[in-house]
Parts: sequence; C-alpha cells; structure tokens
Amino acid sequence: MEKSFDQKIARIRQDPGCRDFILADAKDADMGFGTGAPGLNSNGGHKRHAFRSLGEYRQSMREITRQGLVDIMLMSASTSQLLTIEERLFDDSPVTPAVRANDSTDIWLADSGAYTSQPSLPFRTTTIEHIQHGTLAGNPNNPPRGADLGLYSITLNNDVHRDRETLEAYNVFRREAEAKGFRHFLEVFAPNAVGDRRPADVGRFVNDCIARTLAGVTRSGRPLFLKMPYFGPAALESLVHYDPSLIVGILGGSAGTTHDAFHLVWETKRYGARAALFGRKINNAEDQLTFVKYLRLIADDQLQPEEAVKAYHGDLQRADITPNRSLDNDIQLTQSPV
Repeated sequence: MEKSFDQKIARIRQDPGCRDFILADAKDADMGFGTGAPGLNSNGGHKRHAFRSLGEYRQSMREITRQGLVDIMLMSASTSQLLTIEERLFDDSPVTPAVRANDSTDIWLADSGAYTSQPSLPFRTTTIEHIQHGTLAGNPNNPPRGADLGLYSITLNNDVHRDRETLEAYNVFRREAEAKGFRHFLEVFAPNAVGDRRPADVGRFVNDCIARTLAGVTRSGRPLFLKMPYFGPAALESLVHYDPSLIVGILGGSAGTTHDAFHLVWETKRYGARAALFGRKINNAEDQLTFVKYLRLIADDQLQPEEAVKAYHGDLQRADITPNRSLDNDIQLTQSPV
C-alpha cells in the first residue's frame, strides 16, 4: 500500500506552500525512559505497578496504526522487529514504520539518573541492518522486511570538541544510510548542558547549526525532514524562509493540557511547519485514538484548537471516560515556546 508519508513528502517538495501536514506518533520512549516509557497505569493495577507494561504500550501502537490517521509510527528497533517484521502490521497500512536510529546520552532519562545534566555524547545501540532486517547478517540481496526510515538526533552544546564529535558521528551514520538505502529524518535538540556557553538566542543558534550542518550535504544524503523544538514564530519563520526545501517538523515535548497540544499543531503550521511528532502528548491522553482523531482534524485545517478541545471532552463523556482535567482547566494554554 502506498504510504501517506511518501505522498505528502512528494507534494510538499513540489509545493512548499501546500497545506499537507505530516503527523507522527513517537512511541520510541523505551529508548530513553526505560520502564516508565509506557506511561502511568490508569487501570486497577496501578497501586502495584505505577506504569503500564511494554505489551500495553505496543498494543496502543497497533491500534493507532490500524486507525490510519498518523503518517508515521516511530518505534524502538526491538518493537519494530515485532510489529514490522514479524507481525507485518504495516504491510496493508498507509502508516510508515520508523525506528529511532541513535540514542545519544541526552535522552538517557532513567529515573534518578543525571545524564541530562551532562553534555550530550553521540551513541547508537542499534544498527541499520537490525532495523532493516532484524539481524546483523541481513541478506543484502533481499529487500528489507523491516523499516526503511529512521530518526537520527543530534544535540549541539556550543562546545567545539563535543559538537565536532557529534557531527562526525552523524556523518558516519549518514554515509552508511545512503550506502544501504536507508532514509532518515534529523532531530535537532536545544543545547542540554551548556553552562556559561549558553547562546544568547537559542532558537537562532539551533537554526544556524541546522543550516551549517546541512550545507555540506548533497541531496542524496540529506534528511527527509527535521524534528526540532518550537522556539516561537520568528525562529520558525526564519528557518523556513532561509531554505523552503527544508521540511520542518516540531517535537511535542511534555504532555501539558489538551489545548496545548492542539494549539501547537495549529500555530506551528501557521508559521511554516509541515510536520509534528508527538510522544507524551498522545501517550498520556485519556483516549489515544480520539486524541489522534482531533490532531488530524486540526492538522488538516478542518477544526480550530478550542473547538477540538470541547469536542474531545464531549467524546470522552459519551464514552464514559473520566478526563484528567475539567474542560475549564483543559482548555487553558499552559505551555509557551522553549
């Protein structure tokens, strides 16, 4: 089945001003959070087990994929082996499977850990062969049965030695990916541990790093699109204006209110983003399928954020699902750009 992601990427490349918008469910949190990745347990066993199980986490991926409203399902390599290679979940689906291809130390979010207070170091647990074939000795003569799209993330901390190491690791990955026919998109985080080297304008710093990093990359090795924090309208518009061929996607960040999530899609599309990748915002929703339904309606210009919050609460009420917040609280905007 032709994938909605491929169709949208082609249309956006042809006409950067088109209204297509890519939605991804980022369920790769087991690469960072570990046992807390599936989210808080809201069923009867929550007193014994605070978090849902990995099996429940994967079941939500199956359900959202079968719903068919997101364009990408982002997973860990181990989950993709099960769902993509063994179960063939994506064969007859418009949804594209994708895998987190590296897990630098700034996403090592173990409970009580302190990795995020230290400058990011590049690291890869998985390999492209394992993502594509499930084994290191994948047969290059056979087409990959796994995912052919991966997320690679970098964090630049205004430290010439560490940042060079990060970019060298990305260079190695990028050349390997091109040689093996593996597509990728690039996640660029804000500096995570800069100390007294914090840039005066973080949004401008990240934009400039993106422009400089990709200036030396020809079309065959470039990422299909970007995933980055939203630093506000001016920074987003500046990057889109600089190079309209860059397809900019926004990461969702922490959960926040329902209005925070819906408004982020609406506002960033207004200022030039053409993709959004939500992890915790979807995973922490009272009803993930209903939440995704309204994200899709907003992304496709069919509903305004406030209307969507009210309609979402109406659906929860009809389904007899207790909301995490009252409508009066959930319709508030509580998050601002980084």
